[in-house]
Amino acid sequence: MPRATSERFSRIHKPSIKPGTTAQSSRSQDNGESSSSGVRNPIFNTERFGQHILKNPQIAQTIVDKANLRPTDKVLEVGPGTGNLTVKILEKAKHVTAVEMDPRMAAEVTKRVQGKPEQRKLDIIIGDFVKAELPYFDVCISNTPYQISSPLVFRILSHRPLPRVAILMFQREFAQRLVARPGTDLWSRLSANVQLYSKVDMIMNVGKNNFRPPPQVESSVVRIAPLDPPPPVKFEEFDGLGRIVFSRKNKTVHASFTAKGVMEMLEKNWRTWCSLQNVVRCGGKNGLTTDDASIKEMVAKVLDSTGYSDQRAAKMTVDDLLKLLSAFHDVGIHFA
Repeated sequence: MPRATSERFSRIHKPSIKPGTTAQSSRSQDNGESSSSGVRNPIFNTERFGQHILKNPQIAQTIVDKANLRPTDKVLEVGPGTGNLTVKILEKAKHVTAVEMDPRMAAEVTKRVQGKPEQRKLDIIIGDFVKAELPYFDVCISNTPYQISSPLVFRILSHRPLPRVAILMFQREFAQRLVARPGTDLWSRLSANVQLYSKVDMIMNVGKNNFRPPPQVESSVVRIAPLDPPPPVKFEEFDGLGRIVFSRKNKTVHASFTAKGVMEMLEKNWRTWCSLQNVVRCGGKNGLTTDDASIKEMVAKVLDSTGYSDQRAAKMTVDDLLKLLSAFHDVGIHFA
């Protein structure tokens, strides 16, 4: 499974308060943090990394509680910021590995546990989560820097061994797409890809005023429980099919396959597969050879025989997509 595999939700958040607007400094003290403006934190340039520090201790505690941590658990935390979640995780877990991009924030987290028993239970990786080498972990908890939302989800689902659960904070629209169901407006390729490999539930919504600096949008917390063992489906194939049918999800599946470049790509993949299989006649029940086969005819026959030709991706379930993918594989058509 590739590092960033689905629709990347990369809208960068900006503070909701216009530059020059002042905020009460008495409200900006929280666990060693200091901020004299609603716009930016003078100590930590959190906006640089797309981070918004969760300042509400009750919400932080709820997130940790929803993970149902065990005393033997090793936890991965992505984007610990100044450690408001970290210290609560350390109270329940055996060990925490925190991945933080900003060295100054990493130093702040270290300072909060320095000289305490929790110090021995904490390791900090300073660097880009997308590129970092991850250790074994049972649970992932994250107030996610929103521009790495999609890479975070798919890296967790591709990690081996699989974690038991992940409790993740996302921009609300992204979270809603993760849990969306077929037939709803937000059902998408992202929804299908994630739900193929995991069970996803919405836990709670979090208002923008619970963060420093406050983002322009609301947030939500989701629970992702990877399916273990995962389904025996090559992700690149499933995602490749989804890329085609969800490109125009309210059009018929047949119409999606007529988009520019799709047939050329499928024919190239098909001929490559035939060559690798060392077969002269290719195309399964169609009885077409590599010389006289029409990829358009093959695709049309698959869509008609499965009954999905006039279906719309907006209403197709994960099982529907798997059945269609299997039918294409039966005649040697692949998507990656």
